[in-house]
Amino acid sequence: MTINAVTRIIEERSRPPVPADGAWPTPRVYPAPEFPFRGWQPPSPSGYMQSAGTPSESAIVIDSGASTLKVGWSFDKKPRFLIPPLLAKYKDRKYNKYCAFVGYDAYADATTRGQIRNAFESYTSVPVNWDVMEGILDYTFIKLGVDAEASVGRPIVMTEPVANLTYTRRMMNEVLFEAYGATSVTYGLDSLFSYRYNKGVSGLVVSSGHAATHVIPVIDRKPQLQSCARLNWGGSQAQEFLLKLLRLKFPNFPGKMYMEQMESYLKQFSYISTDFQADMSHYLDWAGLEAGNDIVIQYPFTEQVVVEKSAEEIARQEERKKESGRRLQEQAAKMRLEKLIKKEQELEYLQSLHQQYLNAPTKKEQRRILDDEEFKDEAALERAIRDLDRKIQKSRNKDLGNPADEETLEEQLNKFPLLDVPDDQLDEDGIKEKRHQRLMKSGVEARIRAKAEKERERARIAEEKRLDEEQRVNHPEDWIAGRRAQRNALLVKIKEQARAKADSSNRKGLASQQRMKTLANLASDGPKRKRRGGGDYDDDFGANDEDWGVYRTVATEPASDDEEPEEDAEAQLKDVEKELLEYDPTFTENDTFEAQNDWTKSLMHAFLRGALPGPGDSQREDHQLHLNVERIRVPEVIFQPSIAGVDQAGLVEIIEGIVMNRFNNASQQQALLKDVFLTGGNTLFTNFDERLNRELISTLPTEFGIKVRAASDPILDAWKGAAQWWSGSSSSERAAATVSRTEYFEKGSEYVKEHDLGNSVSPAYG
Repeated sequence: MTINAVTRIIEERSRPPVPADGAWPTPRVYPAPEFPFRGWQPPSPSGYMQSAGTPSESAIVIDSGASTLKVGWSFDKKPRFLIPPLLAKYKDRKYNKYCAFVGYDAYADATTRGQIRNAFESYTSVPVNWDVMEGILDYTFIKLGVDAEASVGRPIVMTEPVANLTYTRRMMNEVLFEAYGATSVTYGLDSLFSYRYNKGVSGLVVSSGHAATHVIPVIDRKPQLQSCARLNWGGSQAQEFLLKLLRLKFPNFPGKMYMEQMESYLKQFSYISTDFQADMSHYLDWAGLEAGNDIVIQYPFTEQVVVEKSAEEIARQEERKKESGRRLQEQAAKMRLEKLIKKEQELEYLQSLHQQYLNAPTKKEQRRILDDEEFKDEAALERAIRDLDRKIQKSRNKDLGNPADEETLEEQLNKFPLLDVPDDQLDEDGIKEKRHQRLMKSGVEARIRAKAEKERERARIAEEKRLDEEQRVNHPEDWIAGRRAQRNALLVKIKEQARAKADSSNRKGLASQQRMKTLANLASDGPKRKRRGGGDYDDDFGANDEDWGVYRTVATEPASDDEEPEEDAEAQLKDVEKELLEYDPTFTENDTFEAQNDWTKSLMHAFLRGALPGPGDSQREDHQLHLNVERIRVPEVIFQPSIAGVDQAGLVEIIEGIVMNRFNNASQQQALLKDVFLTGGNTLFTNFDERLNRELISTLPTEFGIKVRAASDPILDAWKGAAQWWSGSSSSERAAATVSRTEYFEKGSEYVKEHDLGNSVSPAYG
């Protein structure tokens, strides 16, 4: 989807009407699934005892899937046990014993879940952990009632993947014949067993399971394995893709997401879209959200319960606060009175000290009086008396509520009489006081200049406003264009500020790294100097004025008072937009920054939060996942693998390539397309058959009569087909496909027989 398309979608999203009761529609909320622990499953020995009379006619049927092993007897209507190929084995330190948990039992608790191992290689149907596989077979045969001390002593029919490896089949033969004493073993493809069970003769078998998707052409019940194709996409890849999408969508999600939950979400909420592009364009529209496109998954959490206080308790609390405030005010008033009394006593003492200074008979006595109180001269003493008297007067005015008499700056300029007296008419103390008055006058003059500068600035702003008003009246088009340019500049500034703020809060961002680098280099940059008294080198940071600029680099807090405050870009933007709304007829409320960032029109908000009005303020909403576009995006990968980065053709292109390029006979092409058969758990998505039929009709020539059908039970039909094949076949048919125990020891573990339901032993599939 292009950027223009996304922009168009955002602009076309209509603002939903606010409900009369002020409540937005509540999305469907589902609890997050737990681990699939199913408790203890009792054994079922009746089948083993039933087969004791005819051990060679009753076979153990095992559909060895990468997701689930289906196990039962050939005379059963359905498998007795469905077991995930998992094993959790560890040593219990409390009882000093080794424990093994198989299948769903491996999800019993956190200890067993932490030790889970899969018998198959990830995302394949190839068993690689043979100790795990042996543990699973032990568990299976025990559940079937096989005596642990004796051998199985029954034929075994087992499914295997397309193009199974010779090494894998050899290892399985060794386990079944030598470890369990099977009388014979038959291997066949699960998809072909399912096709035979559903009365298939000629057609295309589309088998999409846990590990991969295979397309196998069948002509007159004979599989054309040299023309089959595989798409490396199945249920396990879909689960991983959904998990990646949700982790990318909610990077700070506090809950724990795992693969078993993704499998539940795919089965319960996902479906195949009949028109993917059209649905994606409008999936997050308000109508779609109200229709239930957004699914909310609630994860467990512990909410902090806040006890609400009654009105009487709130009133009592407020009264206590007021009483506490009154006590604080009284204490503050008492402390101010004590300070005032202390200042008055100090003032009286300084005045008496000044009187003693004046009445001293000699200058030596006067110098002693000043030195005892650490005053440099009489001017310093008089200045201390004057300042203390001013503070006392100010405190009294504040306590009495009288406004302080503020002197104007011009009046303060007349309070420096010594500046007009020549230096030759002053003694040493007078010259010092004259220097002090000169400094004080310079400060007053600086404040006068700053005041005048402010007046000029106000006059300049008023003049700019007058000129701007004249331009608006005389040249409205230019005025509007200028306002729009100013608005665009403010929008850019707001985005830069938001980006800088996000970068400053990220410790791995460039700004944070630069601050850390600056702090780390402060002690090492620049030359060093020795201490005055000798010894180690000392840091000379601050010796140059440029050193203090580092604080502007490392500062993350707002600017200090002596720095110019940063202008509020959003407030300026509101003023500009207010003027445009008043004078620009083409600028409407929908064009404002606030309207464009309205959550009801935000595609990103609909993607993350669905129909909820804003970011959650409660722990309940923080622990919620929102599934919307993922419901159709993940299943769509089988038709468009590029969505998940899979460099392969889609299912429709694969079928087209097989039919049109690998079969030149028109009658064979017609026979294949008249029966496109779907099997496997990954074909259970709603609308799978309808979408495939629609895509094939639009892709292939119109003269072909295309018919797509699904298996009666895409998951169990492979096992049922294998059981039916053994029960319904003659002894000669079974012998042509079965490797007996005698043949195994005579011809080796790699020996296999070709038949219409199994793999070929050609170099490509051997």
